[in-house]
Amino acid sequence: MAVDKTMPVLVVDDYATMRRIIKNLMGQLGFTNIDEAADGQAALAKIREKDYKLVISDWNMEPMTGLDLLKALRAEERTAKMPFVMVTAETKAENVMVAKQAGVNNYIIKPFNAATLKTKLSAVLGPI
Repeated sequence: MAVDKTMPVLVVDDYATMRRIIKNLMGQLGFTNIDEAADGQAALAKIREKDYKLVISDWNMEPMTGLDLLKALRAEERTAKMPFVMVTAETKAENVMVAKQAGVNNYIIKPFNAATLKTKLSAVLGPI
């Protein structure tokens, strides 16, 4: 089954430039319904108002990190199974393990390109 590229996607990053890059890469992959949030708290507020089908979030943000956002989503029944992809510059194996234990669906190391994003999202959503 093909991925619905009109599904609502939320990109969360404290750097506007990174949000724009991810939105542009998603656009290259054909996704058309992309919202953004500048931190985990803003993302949670948006997620409570809209039924997102995918969250792509940076790890390192203040005041609420991507990991804290992931844990908050997994703790709520409505969002417990929401596909969540973590983006980070951190390459430490223990960070990957912490994210996996918290329920992350996939993990992307910065910098990355559209091909990497497509591969990671296909693993979560199915063929893109």
